Amino acid sequence: MAEISTVTPSEHLEHPDYPMPRAAGCPFDPPPALLTLQEQKPLARVRIWDGTSPWLVTRYDHMRALLGDARLSADTANPGYPYRNAAGRAGDQIRRTFLTMDDPEHARLRRMVTAPFAIKNVEALRPSVQTIVDGLIDRLLDGPRPVDLVEAFATPVPSLVICELLGVPYDDHDFFQRNTRVIVRRTSTPEEVVAAQNALVDYLDDLLGDKQARPGEDLLSTLAGQRVDAGQMTRHEAAQMGVLLLSAGHETTANMIALGTVALLRHPDQLALLRDTDDPKVVAAAVEELLRYLSIAHSGRRRVALEDIEIDGEVIRAGDGVILAGEAANRDPRVFPDPDRLDVTRDARQHVAFGFGVHQCLGQPLARVELQVVYSTLYSRIPTLELAVDADRLDYKHDGLVYGVYELPVTW
Repeated sequence: MAEISTVTPSEHLEHPDYPMPRAAGCPFDPPPALLTLQEQKPLARVRIWDGTSPWLVTRYDHMRALLGDARLSADTANPGYPYRNAAGRAGDQIRRTFLTMDDPEHARLRRMVTAPFAIKNVEALRPSVQTIVDGLIDRLLDGPRPVDLVEAFATPVPSLVICELLGVPYDDHDFFQRNTRVIVRRTSTPEEVVAAQNALVDYLDDLLGDKQARPGEDLLSTLAGQRVDAGQMTRHEAAQMGVLLLSAGHETTANMIALGTVALLRHPDQLALLRDTDDPKVVAAAVEELLRYLSIAHSGRRRVALEDIEIDGEVIRAGDGVILAGEAANRDPRVFPDPDRLDVTRDARQHVAFGFGVHQCLGQPLARVELQVVYSTLYSRIPTLELAVDADRLDYKHDGLVYGVYELPVTW
């Protein structure tokens, strides 16, 4: 087993604290200190909440190389793993999903849920997603103004979609959204995270029991009837996987819908290009650019080295923690010219918003379809959509593992 590398007190003083604050008035840009490191010391030690000093990776080519390197482990049980905070450590000690496993166990479990998220199968869901989006917009247009777009639209869209895919009753959305928010909030206590995690696992376990007795045409029924009953996974593993898919399936896309809308409203020339087109290729390109530009997973992908890794003149030792900052990599000028400019006509398909390598986001095809449908429909059906408050009054999720806005008052 690898040993945790030690750092002397004098070395600690040289390491900047991580995470780093964003600049006031620049809600879409990564923290300036991140981009300074990218230019001056792209492989740097930083100090995190528990006093340890993992490596911070900020350059695009370094991030891709390391995420594709089997010598970096995603397993949170390995000594030296750089937990996000005390709550994250407590949650990871009771939560085991393929996200925090290495191959072959990671691949074994991931394969069990890959099929519904394959591009062909997700494309077949596009009409259903369109129906959900149109129905919610109808309710917006018939309802009062101003309205909170987060509550009335951005959160319900992916919640309804993932509930339909998994076979989760949407009537329970208040319960699973509330507990998910506790898990992804940086300020949650370990006790709060453990309680929320356990509540969701118990909920999914009960659902799986129902599916075993009365299976349907949904993913949870497949897990219960084909995987659990066949002894390929335990019911607890299936419940943990259900929590992951349910939480990730609505939280990330909801924040992209809301924050993407804010970014477009503050860049009206880019909004016009998207609003006035009926070309699906233009819409798809805009989605990729917004994913790159916003990079809402802003807490870094966490790994630990199993062996020494030499990269660009530095040596990451076995047992060293590694944090890979995708929000910085997606603003790397070596890959994206003029990276701080939102340009929906840019070819941004090589971004790392969904990660890279074997652990890249399983649900990215579904997220892309949802965002394409939303961005191609919302602004054309409500062409006069605008903020109902001053932009500087919006409350951004600086305390969240996923970046976004808490509320988005809009009118038209």
